[in-house]
Amino acid sequence: MASGSSKVYAITDDTETSGQINDVGISQDQELPEAESGLEKSVIKRIDLWLVGFYSLVYIFRVIDSANYSNAAIINLEHGTGIKKQLGLSPSQWAWTLSIFSYSYMIFEPTNTLAMKVFSPSRWMFVLILGWGISACSSSAAQDFKGMMCVRFAIGMAEAGFFPAVLYHMAFWYKPREMPQRIAIFYSVGQLSPAVSGLLAYSIGFMDGLGGLAGWRWLFLIEGLPAIALSAVALWLPDYPETARMLTDKERAVLQERLAQTAPTGKKGSWDFESLRKLFKDPTFYTFSIFWICHGIGGFGIGTALPTVIYELGFTTTSNSQLMNIPPYVSAFLFLNIVGYFLHKKTIRPWTTAVAIELAIIVCYIVLFTVQNALARYIFMIIAVSCAGSAYPVIWPERIRDLEGTVGSGLGIGWTNAMAQFSGIAGPHVFSTVFGPTYHVSYGICLGFLCVGIASILTSWLLVWRKDRKRQAEEGLNV
Repeated sequence: MASGSSKVYAITDDTETSGQINDVGISQDQELPEAESGLEKSVIKRIDLWLVGFYSLVYIFRVIDSANYSNAAIINLEHGTGIKKQLGLSPSQWAWTLSIFSYSYMIFEPTNTLAMKVFSPSRWMFVLILGWGISACSSSAAQDFKGMMCVRFAIGMAEAGFFPAVLYHMAFWYKPREMPQRIAIFYSVGQLSPAVSGLLAYSIGFMDGLGGLAGWRWLFLIEGLPAIALSAVALWLPDYPETARMLTDKERAVLQERLAQTAPTGKKGSWDFESLRKLFKDPTFYTFSIFWICHGIGGFGIGTALPTVIYELGFTTTSNSQLMNIPPYVSAFLFLNIVGYFLHKKTIRPWTTAVAIELAIIVCYIVLFTVQNALARYIFMIIAVSCAGSAYPVIWPERIRDLEGTVGSGLGIGWTNAMAQFSGIAGPHVFSTVFGPTYHVSYGICLGFLCVGIASILTSWLLVWRKDRKRQAEEGLNV
């Protein structure tokens, strides 16, 4: 998903006229020879192993690090060895240890991607993954509120750069039409992680007292170790098409030729700061940001109500509650991969799919408002969680396609993803216990955000469509 490749991709997505430029960056009557096309496919499969396979594996543990902090709140409560009791955390202090993570994301995420141009993707990923692995393990040693605040901020600081850096890294390698399914696969693994983390927390709960450590300390220690091991593997990541050590000269040439000239590049000195000026002048910078904020609060807010709905089913013990958290996130994993497949086949389109997802979440909130049956509420909660986890990856390809240049793409991706962190900052307040146990006020607030989110999607769609038409006209004059 090269950031500047939208200039060419928009022209020929539905065009078959001979002689026009296509999304490979060459004329349609000058396609790559069959041998080179086969070589291209072979190389892309190897790149997929790293940029989709390895990153997805790492993402599992990245999300587990985040999700298990909430699980730590209820692990071994019956034994009197819970984290809140042992650290002497008040409800306000616990809320701060939750939200400080999002604040560090907001601070460090926007510009984190640009560090990849300084240190190269492989080295920067090594730093990020190692950093959050060590910080996660250090959480097990926290003795009070201040100590936990420090390690939580450090985890957020390290993890902040990972997701946007992965998308940015992909933009150096893939065409726009190749991105949707790859992003869906990568992102869906993150949706599966809360289910894995719940199962992990359930299992580790039985280690309470082993070696004199509480269960929640074992939880943090064990979940951080895989990240430390995977950080070493990250050093072998292919950096850029023009510098990857795993490729031959011919393979590098083929990969560079297939991408648009305006795509982000790993060449030294390629810091097109002009793209930064264009970024802030572009109205889509603001409309996409609004959508990310609105879905972060209104969409992901549905997950905050999940424990209440599970409690209504009668699963009141902590271990059973953790198990009942698994089905919604397994469903999210399956749903997103199905959506990604149909997007790749162009059976459905990103913009209309994103709007449909937001509307589906709205319906689920209305059910939570009006239906009292616990099982029905749980079923609609599963649907809502599946939809909430799919909206961002559906629209990410269009967001990245709309960006231009190395600096503009890097900052644009980081900034956009940082806007989602408002869910972690505003969420505890929107779903404050003062609105419980019905949370009707919370649901109403989320509905309002979702409506604004739909408006921002439609506005972004219109702006990108106009931009594509303008580029098509300009390119037509230059042919």
